[in-house]
Amino acid sequence: MFFERPGGGERAILVHLEGQDPEAREDPQEFLELARSAGADTVAFVSVSRHQPTAKYLIGSGKVDELHDLVRAEQAELVIFNHTLTPSQERNLERAFECRVLDRTGLILDIFAQRARTHEGKLQVELAQLEHMSTRLVRGWTHLERQKGGIGLRGPGETQLETDRRLLRVRIRQIKQRLEKVRSQREQARRGRKRADIPAVSLVGYTNAGKSTLFNSLTSSEVYAADQLFATLDPTLRRLELDDLGPIVLADTVGFIRHLPHKLVEAFRATLEESANADLLLHVIDAHEPERMAQIEQVLAVLGEIGAEGLPMLEVYNKVDLLESVEPHIQRDEEGKPERVWLSARDGSGLELLEQAVAELLGDDLFVGTLRLPQRFGRLRAQFFALGAVQTEEHNEAGDALLAVRLPRVELNRLVSREGWQPSEFLEQHTLQ
Repeated sequence: MFFERPGGGERAILVHLEGQDPEAREDPQEFLELARSAGADTVAFVSVSRHQPTAKYLIGSGKVDELHDLVRAEQAELVIFNHTLTPSQERNLERAFECRVLDRTGLILDIFAQRARTHEGKLQVELAQLEHMSTRLVRGWTHLERQKGGIGLRGPGETQLETDRRLLRVRIRQIKQRLEKVRSQREQARRGRKRADIPAVSLVGYTNAGKSTLFNSLTSSEVYAADQLFATLDPTLRRLELDDLGPIVLADTVGFIRHLPHKLVEAFRATLEESANADLLLHVIDAHEPERMAQIEQVLAVLGEIGAEGLPMLEVYNKVDLLESVEPHIQRDEEGKPERVWLSARDGSGLELLEQAVAELLGDDLFVGTLRLPQRFGRLRAQFFALGAVQTEEHNEAGDALLAVRLPRVELNRLVSREGWQPSEFLEQHTLQ
């Protein structure tokens, strides 16, 4: 490690600030969940009423003395603040408590470091940690200091602090270059899917809303899902076949949270672009959560940061099994388009309603009509049957096949253009739905 700081541990005291500006206020229950998700053994939860934060400690000096005594009494190894601390506040508090101090951003970064599984995920977490750490380098290792006065001590060398900063800058630059390659590879894969006219659907939502459980239920996958914050970090993509629509690509992404550190949004931009480039967003909402409206606002705020606020969205209210007298159903707007789907990903009730709603929204330009295929287009006829798009088949006097088909227009265009023809040249009669 580049610098000396008190060692960390799992026995933690949590400090929550009350009386903050409503925009900056954090949820104490969510704070407890974050600490639990990080693996902390919470020995005390201290709520501090503070309307005007101080520059030195954030909290008052009297409360600092109280917490110092509590740290010694509980033999705590870590004090976690449910607030963002400046580097100087963090150092001052560590000196006062004589133990490690962590703020909300550092806590979330630690959870991300534990959850990252893929090489890309680990790189993204490391980038966010290094950028956070670069502002918190302290003047350790003074015994190696070479820029000192006196005979035999003068020289052109750099201080250890400068060496640490330089090494950090080099590593950050390397990681950014690697992530740029990942981003270009993802972009290439997305272009390939667009050429194949396969719609992309992305699951977004507040952390622990049930996105991964829903993803597993829809795709019969085994993505890690647990009742904890940030169970999923690495994006997972699966192909899913929908009736009346055909194949789509479904992406499970990292969950959002109140005041998600900007460094994390930046570091995970390659991952979050899966959402920004989707044809449809499925906003998964915990229907049983009392603070769900505040969580919805936070998700929309992060979507705005990544440029995905204008994309078509379907709200998915999950966990209806925990609600009384609520059955799975589809809510529609004045035009009859699906707006919300209520379901339970855990017991699978309402999944068919979600698939129906997605097919309706993505299949806006659905072709329903009769195509006339001369006998020489037997291969094309077989492809329509393979897709399950043929509803009935008849033949005219010339022996041409008259196929009553129902399929997305993009799929029709793709099949027919392979033969070098336009769909209108096969058209017998049609209606659009």
